[in-house]
Amino acid sequence: MIDEIAELKHDIDKKLEKEETHLNLLRQCLNRYGTNTQHMVNILNSFEERLQNLEKTIVPVYNETENLRRRQENIEKTMHTLDNVLSYYHTAKDVEATVKEGPAASDLETYMAYLEKVLKAKKYFETYSPNSKEMKEIERIFEDGKEALQHEFKSLLNRHGRPVPPIVILDLLNTDEELPPIGADTDLALEQLSEKVTQDLRTISKWLTEYGKSTEFIRTYQTARSFILSRSLAGNFTKKASSLLQLEQSHRKQGSYPDPIKEEAADLETDLYINEISALLRLMQSEAHLMRGIIPEKHQRTAFDNIIQQALDTLVNEGELLATAARKNVARHEFTAVLSIFPIVQHLRAVKSEFDLILEGCQAPTRAKLTSLLSTLDSTGAKALEEFTDSIRNDKSTTMPKDGTVHELANHTIIFLEQLLEYAETAGAMLLMHGEKSNPSALITPENCRNKLADYMTRVLSALGLNLSNKAETYSDPALRPVFMLNNFNYIIKSLTRSGLLELLSAWNKDIADFYNSQILEQKREYSQSWSKALHYILEMDKPLSQHRAQDNVKLKDKERQNIKDKFTGFNKELEEIFRVQKTYAMPDSELRASLVAENKEYMVPRYTLFYNKYCNLNFSKNKNKYIKYQPSDVAALLDKFFDASA
Repeated sequence: MIDEIAELKHDIDKKLEKEETHLNLLRQCLNRYGTNTQHMVNILNSFEERLQNLEKTIVPVYNETENLRRRQENIEKTMHTLDNVLSYYHTAKDVEATVKEGPAASDLETYMAYLEKVLKAKKYFETYSPNSKEMKEIERIFEDGKEALQHEFKSLLNRHGRPVPPIVILDLLNTDEELPPIGADTDLALEQLSEKVTQDLRTISKWLTEYGKSTEFIRTYQTARSFILSRSLAGNFTKKASSLLQLEQSHRKQGSYPDPIKEEAADLETDLYINEISALLRLMQSEAHLMRGIIPEKHQRTAFDNIIQQALDTLVNEGELLATAARKNVARHEFTAVLSIFPIVQHLRAVKSEFDLILEGCQAPTRAKLTSLLSTLDSTGAKALEEFTDSIRNDKSTTMPKDGTVHELANHTIIFLEQLLEYAETAGAMLLMHGEKSNPSALITPENCRNKLADYMTRVLSALGLNLSNKAETYSDPALRPVFMLNNFNYIIKSLTRSGLLELLSAWNKDIADFYNSQILEQKREYSQSWSKALHYILEMDKPLSQHRAQDNVKLKDKERQNIKDKFTGFNKELEEIFRVQKTYAMPDSELRASLVAENKEYMVPRYTLFYNKYCNLNFSKNKNKYIKYQPSDVAALLDKFFDASA
């Protein structure tokens, strides 16, 4: 136990000795560190002193250098400003010759650079020396430059502005069935000025507006473009354009002009004017597009108004001349010629909304011109239609077709109505607003227009029917009267059906077809009265023999034999007379002729057959063939030759 304690003590002593050794080493290190620290502090203090000494030496140098640098910058700025100021004093001399020569002597970009120098000098002298002679010189040169730009602006317009060729306009109009609204990309299809010229005009315009404070160039632009627009419009409707258009026409309306050349000329004039309307709209759209960027926005509507005046007036004046010509045709009762204004009105009404859009913002009188023209044409057309009705009602022509064929009045009336059908909505609108029973506030819808036209046509047909009925009474031959009316009624109803007029009229009056069919039946009934004289003999009106007596083989009394002879003789004579007269009657409609012949045979042949069978076997004459000239089949064959002058 003691040994263990002694050993433990020995270990502790050794550890203590070791720790003391470590402690001594640590003290030695601390002493060295303290010495080093003191040494470092001494160094830092010395460095701080040196820095302070350096700062005292460098800062004054630095401050002096910065002062020198600022002085240098000020000197340079002063020199630059002085150079600029001196340049302003030399500007007049440097640029005067070039400015006076104008942009034509150099390119526009270079010229504008010279004007920029003038502007800077002008601004300087306005600020610092407004009353100096240099200021006056610069102002003079500025005005020269301004005048030169205005001259160049005018020159560009005159040198490069060309009327649009007729073929370009016609091709453009033929390409588009409907004109697109303004602003569409197709506006660019008419490149009236090159992009380079347009950009130069915009550059000059911007300078004159911003610096020149001038609007003179706007008047120049208006004059130049108004002239080009008018020339473009006029050039498209010269004889050359007429020839081009005539070649492009693939069809012509069928009319009733007595002179085909006159009809073709009227149609061509109408087509040309319609194309002129479309051409003006297209050209106006192009002008509106062209002025963007060239004319300041606040002046564009006024400028556009002035540009289009002459061309628009020309179009309106030509339209009014057409209306005047139409009124003269009405006075001469050349109503078919008046129809030439209907396609014009139809087209004008179709593009009216586009014109209203392009004219938006123009002066009220300008916007009203096409409206006034349309009203004039509408009233002219409506008056012509009402005059046509009166002419049908009051037609006093006494020349009647000898063969009872369709009267010329009916033919002309139907042709007129057929042509009018093509412009049903246009004609209906005319009548709604300007007709005899007009209603200016009426709602102009397609249905209302067609109904109005149907009402008008019904009145025309009624007047025609009454006039034809009166004319029929002038025939001395009572059988020819119903034949005449039959031909006319049949012609009217078939024409109405074939042309599509009946569909229009039936929507307004569903009984119209029944009316004409009933009239045809009535005329056939009246015509059948023409057989009364022949029937008088075969129906045994004057004491015929009884059937029983006719079948007996008894000897006839002289009076009875003579009675039978008279019947055959009278029938033969009347039949032949009726044939002689009625074979010259006209029945131009083969179906009507066939039906009337069939009805004649159905009416007469059975009656004659009964008469023939009753007496053919009686011994009323030694030469019966002298009296019995016609077998029933012969009568039928003869009836087949009716209404045939060649028979």
